[in-house]
Amino acid sequence: MNIPAFGLGTFRLQDKIVKDSVTTALELGYRAIDTAQIYDNEAAVGEAISESGVPREEIFITTKIWIENLTADALIDSLKISLGKLKTNYVDLTLIHWPSPNKAVSVAETMQALVKAKALGLTRQIGISNFTVALMQEAIDTVGAAEIATNQIELSPFLQNNKVVEFATQHGIAITSYMTLAYGEALKEATIIQIAERRNATPAQVVLAWALQLGYAVIPSSTKRANLQSNLLAQELTLTAEDLAQIALLERDGRLVSPQGLAPDWD
Repeated sequence: MNIPAFGLGTFRLQDKIVKDSVTTALELGYRAIDTAQIYDNEAAVGEAISESGVPREEIFITTKIWIENLTADALIDSLKISLGKLKTNYVDLTLIHWPSPNKAVSVAETMQALVKAKALGLTRQIGISNFTVALMQEAIDTVGAAEIATNQIELSPFLQNNKVVEFATQHGIAITSYMTLAYGEALKEATIIQIAERRNATPAQVVLAWALQLGYAVIPSSTKRANLQSNLLAQELTLTAEDLAQIALLERDGRLVSPQGLAPDWD
């Protein structure tokens, strides 16, 4: 995987709240920050990064192109605006946030625009988010699998997204898991709690360690210093084969993110 395995998510965090979260995370040792144009927090994220004292080259910044900016004409200009907000000359990873609704803009057009943005030095890597197997195939057909750093998808113990994971893995595309804790619902699951007790860990550490051991990148968010610090320790937790097998049984197609008019036909 050529993207960091552990990062900070900023979905639904804005203004001082997101700035404080990013600032604290960087103090604690986080070095990957995930944002998006539609989050309306790139400027606050940029302020936190620029004021942190951490050298820019040590921080891996991901942003995502919103659906209104997926055309060849709009993508690069929108990315330049994002860079201005983030106070940086480049981002490390740029993703298509959602596939264009009703295929108004082809995957091919947007992927080619991302390749151009990479050639211009605006982004170091490119990738996709919320892509199904069929959409991944379109992206691969356009630019080749080697150009696609990751597919960022909803993935939790309740939604293990095996078809997408298997296809991506076969093509060498890393998986980034979002909503890994299932809005906190996974932390209340009896199986997770029992494993946490056995491993002297928190339920959040167990779920994050599960995703990490399966080879996924994770981007949990928090506004609390204690949780940000605790989540980092998931990287040091090793689950047993039995633990992993028990979590595998929690699959129930429990998708939480499927916006009407935006979501593709899920696998």
